[in-house]
Amino acid sequence: MSARNNQANKAAARERIRVERERQAKKDRARRQLVVGVSALAVLATAGGIGYAVVQSNKPSQWEAAAKATVTAPKNTSGTNGTTVVVGEASAKKTLELYEDSRCPVCATFEQSVGATVEKDVEAGKYKIKYVGATFIDDAATGEGSKNALSALGAALNVSPEAFLKYKAALYSTTFHPEENDDKFAKDSYLLEVADSVPALKGNAEFKKNVENGTFDAWAMKMSKAFDDSGVTGTPTLKMDGKKVTVAGSDNPPMTAAEFTTAIDAALKG
Repeated sequence: MSARNNQANKAAARERIRVERERQAKKDRARRQLVVGVSALAVLATAGGIGYAVVQSNKPSQWEAAAKATVTAPKNTSGTNGTTVVVGEASAKKTLELYEDSRCPVCATFEQSVGATVEKDVEAGKYKIKYVGATFIDDAATGEGSKNALSALGAALNVSPEAFLKYKAALYSTTFHPEENDDKFAKDSYLLEVADSVPALKGNAEFKKNVENGTFDAWAMKMSKAFDDSGVTGTPTLKMDGKKVTVAGSDNPPMTAAEFTTAIDAALKG
């Protein structure tokens, strides 16, 4: 092979090496750009996800929003935002104030033992009931069952005072009242199941719609605030003429029909 041909071959080889190096360099640059681009997108996606999560966490909950919403008060109520709920004969001279939380186990015991006596007394015109609903157990035990049940009680009251009393009794019954830490009342389906035991509510399309749509959620929050503003710190609490109705010699509410009748008769004379 001549020296000239040898040099030409070497030059061609160097050119091929140069071209190959440039081609590989372009591939490497493209790969780096792709990695940077994907990383940037991942950062943006993460930031966007964090941003979305922050926005969502700062959005008011259903019940926080309800607390600020315009109130639709149930029928058979009076006072500011319809938070005055009085059931009974207008001619009854005395009013028994009854403070309860739907999730309260002691309220359930009271209603199961004394509720029938209260209902008979009210029907007989012995006194009226002023009901004040609380929701503090939702905070203490976590959940939203107290608020949701109170809204459903508003839907029952919208049907009639009698339906309200029957539904309240059903919610507290041994059949339907859950353990305090079991937030069953948070489910509309369960509240409607309980309502099926009340003739005036079973198959009642308007009642069902009001429960499922949360028609009286804002009202329930105003009622809950009325309880908070009352100064009462526990449930059940009974009051007449501004004084607690308790078992003689104690600060405890009457928890049997006999204790209740004795305490209420004394209060009616006072």
